[in-house]
Amino acid sequence: MDLFKVFICEDESIVREGLRDMIPWEKYGFEFVGDAPDGEMALPMIRKLKPDVLITDITMPFMDGLSLSKTVTKELPNIKIIVISGYSDFEYARKAIEIGVEQYLLKPVTKTDMIAALEGTRKKIIEENEQKDYVKLYEQEFKKFERLSHRVFFEKLVEGSLSVQEIYEEADKLHLNLSADSYNIVIFSIRDLDQSTYSGDASGVTENLLNEFLQYPDYILFRCNLFSYAVLIKGDEESLKRMEDKCVKIITRACEEAGGRLDWHVAVGVATNRLSGLSSCYQDANRAFAYRHIFPMQHIFTSEQLKPEQYVSDDSEINKIDAGKFDPMIIRYFVQTGTINEVGTFTEEYMQSIENSVHSLLFRYYLLVSIRVNVELALKEADVDSEQILDSLPTFDMNTKAEEVKGYLNDILQVAIQMRDAEAQKKGNDIIDNAVKYINEHYADEDISLDSVAEEINISANYLSALFSNKVGLSFVEYITKKRMARAKILLRNTSKRSGEIANEIGYKDPRYFSFVFKKNQGCTPSQYRNGEIEES
Repeated sequence: MDLFKVFICEDESIVREGLRDMIPWEKYGFEFVGDAPDGEMALPMIRKLKPDVLITDITMPFMDGLSLSKTVTKELPNIKIIVISGYSDFEYARKAIEIGVEQYLLKPVTKTDMIAALEGTRKKIIEENEQKDYVKLYEQEFKKFERLSHRVFFEKLVEGSLSVQEIYEEADKLHLNLSADSYNIVIFSIRDLDQSTYSGDASGVTENLLNEFLQYPDYILFRCNLFSYAVLIKGDEESLKRMEDKCVKIITRACEEAGGRLDWHVAVGVATNRLSGLSSCYQDANRAFAYRHIFPMQHIFTSEQLKPEQYVSDDSEINKIDAGKFDPMIIRYFVQTGTINEVGTFTEEYMQSIENSVHSLLFRYYLLVSIRVNVELALKEADVDSEQILDSLPTFDMNTKAEEVKGYLNDILQVAIQMRDAEAQKKGNDIIDNAVKYINEHYADEDISLDSVAEEINISANYLSALFSNKVGLSFVEYITKKRMARAKILLRNTSKRSGEIANEIGYKDPRYFSFVFKKNQGCTPSQYRNGEIEES
């Protein structure tokens, strides 16, 4: 049994020693840790000992009990205070209640009175601690994988569609602290080398990273799309660069420890000292991130590193491009991993590196054929129907002019990625249909989890989490909780089963945790709902 620490402050030594000696503290779950004759002497001792319960007289020299209680509750907000007083004056009791005193006992205090007060106080401490544990468990369930509301908020934030006031209001609703002197954004993606979207080393590394970043309050993680994440870094101007480097090192270490089996990339934005600047910061990071398609062997990108002059030399260098050595896999890789928003940046950079060479008819025709062939191959690898590929992709001919190549590349990539995403959406719908069917049949299993459902339908938990929130409009935990609450409401209104029986029937091992979750979601206790005190909205 955990013992709660008790401290006594009483100026009358006979009363103080009597209280200390007449109570068998351990028998009732307490440990006596000290006493003092007045508030002034008690305060430094209380700060050091941090008791769970303070028993104090009201009238004492130097610092009275009410002043002591007021100071102590500010510094130790969870402490429980039992006041003993020789005065029955209501004004004393009113002031004690205002301060938050737990019990108000009139002298002479009997052993029975004190034990009753201690037992009531102990019960309240235990209940409050349980509530804290339940809150922590509830938050952990939602934090392990994203809450959809968080993702929607960050999407709006980086789009620049929120005013500064709206940012703070939305963040406050989500209990997100965004206050800082400076900000930056780091984007990263981790995939298996075979580009598998469902399983493999990438899933485990990503999940470990998500858990690691939860440990750092100044790193706020959110998802960009199915395979990319962003880390919002907040700090002061002096520490921000160090924090950026630390963030990149955390990701680098995790990926390198996987032993070269991953395709991973990190991009760092340009720091800003304004919340309103986060949209530009994200765009900077996203532009840098798009370079992973041009330089797939490079892992880390920053806006400073990616100035055009670093990669584009003078005309004589451009003219040295050897068509036979030109890497066609860059196009295929972009179709496999790029996004619609990255097409413009990719096209600009790709064409810039061969700008003068496209004036050669031979090279231009080779380039167009290479683009077409590799786009088709990438789409076939994504299981897009061959007939659809032939019907949908834009065509070219020998008369295609040099200045038209860039437009052709942009158009074919736009169409290809739309086709790829449409096919992925069809697959995603099948996956979610299977997941929802399994959840609907097993939501009452107490051990059901995102991991167990992902294993059942043979995909990674991280991928399932992203798909689920996109397709269903709720996170996995929110969906399970909604199913359980709906069933609980039916059982409460239509059966005489006790709350504990209902908790067990819908998948909660702890009946008190079930009551906590029910109240959190429905705004009332199970018994209040059963008695009709809260009507359906």
